[in-house]
Amino acid sequence: MFELTKRLMAIPSVSGSEGEVGRVIGDELAARGYRVERQQVETERFNLIARNPGAPSTVVFCTHIDTVPPALPVSEDETFLYGRGACDTKGILATMLEAGDRLRQSGVSSFGYLFVVGEETDGAGARAANTLPWDSRYVIVGEPTENKLARAQKGTFVANLAVKGRAAHSGYPEYGVSAILGLWEVLSDCLKTDWGADPVLGPASFNVGVFQGGERANIVPGRASASVMIRTVESPAQTRDRIERIVAGRASLEVVAGADPQFLHVVEGFETTVVSFGSDAPYLGNLGKPLMLGPGSILDAHTASEKIRKDDMIEGAALYERLTKTLLA
Repeated sequence: MFELTKRLMAIPSVSGSEGEVGRVIGDELAARGYRVERQQVETERFNLIARNPGAPSTVVFCTHIDTVPPALPVSEDETFLYGRGACDTKGILATMLEAGDRLRQSGVSSFGYLFVVGEETDGAGARAANTLPWDSRYVIVGEPTENKLARAQKGTFVANLAVKGRAAHSGYPEYGVSAILGLWEVLSDCLKTDWGADPVLGPASFNVGVFQGGERANIVPGRASASVMIRTVESPAQTRDRIERIVAGRASLEVVAGADPQFLHVVEGFETTVVSFGSDAPYLGNLGKPLMLGPGSILDAHTASEKIRKDDMIEGAALYERLTKTLLA
């Protein structure tokens, strides 16, 4: 499990360039005796579907094979594995395969795997997989939940804002209109807004992820743009209504993506949590009831020191095994 994680982390697979790691994972699945299929998503980008020959895939383990940039050095010590994808989610993928080995050793074969591309950007892999015919009843989405079953996940709303001003010499600012200041006012109003709250999900949050504008310090900026993400507790349509009222024509608004909050399936006897991050769970409805579980902490994901605790992977494999047997029973 640990060696496979290190091998996968050593292969860069930023969203859009998952081909090489997909081929390695496919070979690994075939070597373990699974019947492996590829679902082409784009050129050199494909999902992997693996089944036990002659058995239904009542439970599907699903996680993603892409990562955020940049690639990181791979290393380990007695406690942790370090590298890009350690907890998000190459370590989780290896943990799922370990659980599968244990299930088959105990005579359980009614499960399969779905490993998808593009989760970190647009969910293209999961959306494509959802169009296929499935005989599954449950899909276990692997994300770093600290080995707790997530009972709910906040929604997402991504948008681009842009303001056009009028460039001028900075010595004579009265002849120009600062696009940066105009966009700054809009974003300040957004940051002060109450985006709603839910008794289970908690409060929504607003983040300015990218801000760009201007040319040089001696020019009144004629353009400015920003990309924002809201972790929502309401529908994308309701969030759009809110942000349109706030913007009130002061900036252009381009909605990039949106997903509803998710209330996930939970099983008695497992510790639960609520997560604020997004996942492919909203796009996998045709695979059955969604669950979410995995080793690792989301606070380590996307960081320059991404890591996963080895003991958590061992515990995670046991939890995946027990959860699958519980669902099948």
